[in-house]
Amino acid sequence: MAYRAEDDYDYLFKVVLIGDSGVGKSNLLTRFTRNEFSLESKSTIGVEFATRSIHVDDKVVKAQIWDTAGQERYRAITSAYYRGAVGALVVYDVTRHVTFENVERWLRELKDHTDANIVIMLVGNKADLRHLRAVPTEDAKAFAEREGTFFMETSALEAMNVEDSFTEVLSQIYRVVSKKALDIGDDPAAPPKGKTINVGSKDDVSAVKKSSCCSS
Repeated sequence: MAYRAEDDYDYLFKVVLIGDSGVGKSNLLTRFTRNEFSLESKSTIGVEFATRSIHVDDKVVKAQIWDTAGQERYRAITSAYYRGAVGALVVYDVTRHVTFENVERWLRELKDHTDANIVIMLVGNKADLRHLRAVPTEDAKAFAEREGTFFMETSALEAMNVEDSFTEVLSQIYRVVSKKALDIGDDPAAPPKGKTINVGSKDDVSAVKKSSCCSS
Protein backbone atom coordinates (compact mmCIF):
# COMPACT_ATOMS: atom_id res chain seq x y z
CA MET A 1 0.00 0.00 0.00
CA ALA A 2 1.38 3.42 -0.95
CA TYR A 3 2.45 5.68 1.92
CA ARG A 4 0.59 8.95 2.24
CA ALA A 5 2.08 12.01 3.89
CA GLU A 6 0.23 13.46 6.86
CA ASP A 7 -0.88 16.49 4.83
CA ASP A 8 -2.05 14.38 1.91
CA TYR A 9 -5.84 14.28 2.07
CA ASP A 10 -8.82 14.27 -0.26
CA TYR A 11 -11.25 16.37 1.77
CA LEU A 12 -10.94 18.90 4.59
CA PHE A 13 -14.03 19.34 6.77
CA LYS A 14 -14.43 21.92 9.50
CA VAL A 15 -16.31 20.59 12.53
CA VAL A 16 -17.26 22.67 15.58
CA LEU A 17 -17.75 21.60 19.19
CA ILE A 18 -20.38 23.60 21.06
CA GLY A 19 -22.17 23.35 24.40
CA ASP A 20 -22.02 24.76 27.90
CA SER A 21 -18.75 25.24 29.75
CA GLY A 22 -17.54 22.15 31.60
CA VAL A 23 -19.38 19.52 29.57
CA GLY A 24 -16.10 18.01 28.36
CA LYS A 25 -15.68 19.44 24.86
CA SER A 26 -11.92 19.87 25.19
CA ASN A 27 -11.43 16.33 26.50
CA LEU A 28 -13.52 14.95 23.64
CA LEU A 29 -11.26 16.83 21.24
CA THR A 30 -8.00 15.63 22.80
CA ARG A 31 -9.29 12.07 23.15
CA PHE A 32 -10.17 11.94 19.44
CA THR A 33 -7.13 13.76 18.07
CA ARG A 34 -4.39 12.63 20.49
CA ASN A 35 -6.00 9.83 22.53
CA GLU A 36 -5.37 11.83 25.69
CA PHE A 37 -7.54 12.75 28.68
CA SER A 38 -6.80 15.20 31.46
CA LEU A 39 -8.62 15.41 34.79
CA GLU A 40 -6.91 18.77 35.27
CA SER A 41 -8.23 20.37 32.08
CA LYS A 42 -9.02 24.07 32.42
CA SER A 43 -11.84 25.94 30.72
CA THR A 44 -11.04 26.83 27.14
CA ILE A 45 -10.43 30.55 26.64
CA GLY A 46 -11.39 31.73 23.20
CA VAL A 47 -10.87 29.10 20.50
CA GLU A 48 -8.62 26.09 20.08
CA PHE A 49 -8.55 23.59 17.26
CA ALA A 50 -6.89 20.32 16.36
CA THR A 51 -6.84 18.09 13.30
CA ARG A 52 -7.01 14.41 12.53
CA SER A 53 -7.39 12.42 9.33
CA ILE A 54 -9.51 9.30 8.95
CA HIS A 55 -10.29 6.96 6.05
CA VAL A 56 -13.81 6.96 4.65
CA ASP A 57 -14.21 4.46 1.82
CA ASP A 58 -11.00 4.91 -0.17
CA LYS A 59 -10.62 8.61 0.64
CA VAL A 60 -8.65 10.44 3.32
CA VAL A 61 -10.86 12.91 5.18
CA LYS A 62 -9.08 15.48 7.32
CA ALA A 63 -11.10 16.98 10.15
CA GLN A 64 -10.32 20.46 11.44
CA ILE A 65 -12.14 20.45 14.78
CA TRP A 66 -12.76 23.74 16.57
CA ASP A 67 -13.38 23.93 20.31
CA THR A 68 -14.73 27.10 21.86
CA ALA A 69 -15.35 28.29 25.37
CA GLY A 70 -18.93 27.74 26.51
CA GLN A 71 -18.95 30.83 28.69
CA GLU A 72 -21.29 33.64 27.74
CA ARG A 73 -18.53 36.25 27.72
CA TYR A 74 -16.90 34.60 24.69
CA ARG A 75 -20.04 34.45 22.58
CA ALA A 76 -18.95 37.41 20.43
CA ILE A 77 -16.63 35.09 18.48
CA THR A 78 -19.45 32.98 17.09
CA SER A 79 -19.77 34.18 13.50
CA ALA A 80 -16.08 33.63 12.72
CA TYR A 81 -16.09 30.39 14.70
CA TYR A 82 -18.99 28.87 12.76
CA ARG A 83 -17.96 30.11 9.32
CA GLY A 84 -17.33 27.25 6.91
CA ALA A 85 -18.39 24.54 9.36
CA VAL A 86 -20.05 21.51 7.75
CA GLY A 87 -20.38 19.44 10.92
CA ALA A 88 -21.06 20.04 14.62
CA LEU A 89 -21.07 18.12 17.88
CA VAL A 90 -23.48 19.70 20.37
CA VAL A 91 -22.32 18.47 23.77
CA TYR A 92 -24.10 18.27 27.11
CA ASP A 93 -23.19 16.64 30.43
CA VAL A 94 -25.46 13.69 31.32
CA THR A 95 -25.01 14.56 35.04
CA ARG A 96 -26.17 18.19 34.70
CA HIS A 97 -29.69 18.58 33.35
CA VAL A 98 -29.28 22.32 32.76
CA THR A 99 -26.62 21.62 30.11
CA PHE A 100 -29.16 19.47 28.27
CA GLU A 101 -31.83 22.17 28.59
CA ASN A 102 -29.41 24.63 26.96
CA VAL A 103 -28.88 22.39 23.91
CA GLU A 104 -31.92 23.97 22.25
CA ARG A 105 -30.29 27.41 22.46
CA TRP A 106 -26.99 26.07 21.10
CA LEU A 107 -28.80 24.45 18.19
CA ARG A 108 -30.60 27.70 17.43
CA GLU A 109 -27.32 29.60 17.42
CA LEU A 110 -25.69 26.95 15.24
CA LYS A 111 -28.48 27.11 12.69
CA ASP A 112 -28.34 30.93 12.68
CA HIS A 113 -24.66 30.89 11.72
CA THR A 114 -24.28 27.88 9.42
CA ASP A 115 -25.66 26.28 6.28
CA ALA A 116 -29.03 24.59 6.80
CA ASN A 117 -27.53 21.25 5.76
CA ILE A 118 -24.82 21.03 8.42
CA VAL A 119 -24.46 17.51 9.91
CA ILE A 120 -25.20 17.63 13.65
CA MET A 121 -24.48 15.08 16.37
CA LEU A 122 -26.02 15.50 19.83
CA VAL A 123 -23.50 14.16 22.35
CA GLY A 124 -24.25 13.24 25.96
CA ASN A 125 -20.81 13.20 27.56
CA LYS A 126 -19.61 11.83 30.94
CA ALA A 127 -21.70 8.68 30.53
CA ASP A 128 -19.21 6.89 32.81
CA LEU A 129 -20.74 8.75 35.80
CA ARG A 130 -23.70 6.39 35.88
CA HIS A 131 -24.58 7.02 39.54
CA LEU A 132 -24.87 10.79 38.89
CA ARG A 133 -26.96 10.63 35.71
CA ALA A 134 -29.56 13.39 35.46
CA VAL A 135 -30.54 13.11 31.78
CA PRO A 136 -32.20 9.83 30.73
CA THR A 137 -30.89 8.40 27.46
CA GLU A 138 -34.46 8.06 26.17
CA ASP A 139 -35.13 11.80 26.65
CA ALA A 140 -32.03 12.79 24.71
CA LYS A 141 -32.75 10.26 21.97
CA ALA A 142 -36.31 11.57 21.57
CA PHE A 143 -35.03 15.16 21.45
CA ALA A 144 -32.46 14.25 18.77
CA GLU A 145 -35.16 12.59 16.68
CA ARG A 146 -37.38 15.68 16.94
CA GLU A 147 -34.51 17.94 15.91
CA GLY A 148 -33.31 15.65 13.12
CA THR A 149 -29.83 15.19 14.56
CA PHE A 150 -27.69 12.14 15.23
CA PHE A 151 -27.19 11.08 18.86
CA MET A 152 -24.58 9.28 20.94
CA GLU A 153 -23.56 9.13 24.56
CA THR A 154 -19.84 9.30 25.18
CA SER A 155 -17.21 9.15 27.88
CA ALA A 156 -14.00 11.01 27.13
CA LEU A 157 -12.56 9.44 30.31
CA GLU A 158 -13.26 5.87 29.20
CA ALA A 159 -12.92 6.66 25.48
CA MET A 160 -16.45 5.32 24.98
CA ASN A 161 -18.04 6.26 21.63
CA VAL A 162 -15.68 9.24 21.17
CA GLU A 163 -14.15 7.76 18.03
CA ASP A 164 -17.58 6.70 16.78
CA SER A 165 -19.21 10.09 17.28
CA PHE A 166 -16.59 12.04 15.33
CA THR A 167 -16.23 9.36 12.67
CA GLU A 168 -20.00 9.20 12.15
CA VAL A 169 -20.20 12.97 11.61
CA LEU A 170 -17.27 12.97 9.17
CA SER A 171 -18.60 9.94 7.30
CA GLN A 172 -22.05 11.50 6.93
CA ILE A 173 -20.56 14.79 5.64
CA TYR A 174 -18.46 12.82 3.16
CA ARG A 175 -21.43 10.80 1.95
CA VAL A 176 -23.44 13.92 1.24
CA VAL A 177 -20.67 15.98 -0.39
CA SER A 178 -19.39 13.06 -2.46
CA LYS A 179 -22.75 13.04 -4.24
CA LYS A 180 -22.52 16.73 -5.04
CA ALA A 181 -20.05 19.00 -6.76
CA LEU A 182 -18.15 20.69 -3.95
CA ASP A 183 -17.85 24.40 -4.67
CA ILE A 184 -14.37 25.04 -3.31
CA GLY A 185 -12.39 25.63 -6.47
CA ASP A 186 -10.27 23.30 -8.57
CA ASP A 187 -8.55 21.60 -5.65
CA PRO A 188 -10.99 19.23 -3.87
CA ALA A 189 -8.76 19.26 -0.78
CA ALA A 190 -8.53 23.03 -0.48
CA PRO A 191 -9.71 24.67 2.76
CA PRO A 192 -13.11 26.35 2.55
CA LYS A 193 -11.51 29.84 2.58
CA GLY A 194 -14.06 31.22 5.00
CA LYS A 195 -17.18 30.40 3.04
CA THR A 196 -19.87 27.84 3.72
CA ILE A 197 -19.68 24.59 1.79
CA ASN A 198 -23.01 23.52 0.39
CA VAL A 199 -23.36 19.90 1.47
CA GLY A 200 -26.46 19.20 -0.56
CA SER A 201 -30.16 19.66 -0.21
CA LYS A 202 -32.06 19.21 3.04
CA ASP A 203 -33.64 16.10 1.56
CA ASP A 204 -30.20 14.52 1.08
CA VAL A 205 -29.19 15.09 4.68
CA SER A 206 -32.48 13.98 6.20
CA ALA A 207 -32.45 10.84 4.08
CA VAL A 208 -28.97 10.03 5.30
CA LYS A 209 -30.01 10.68 8.91
CA LYS A 210 -33.04 8.45 8.68
CA SER A 211 -31.00 5.55 7.38
CA SER A 212 -28.30 5.88 10.02
CA CYS A 213 -28.24 3.92 13.23
CA CYS A 214 -27.20 5.85 16.31
CA SER A 215 -26.05 4.01 19.40
CA SER A 216 -26.72 5.14 22.90
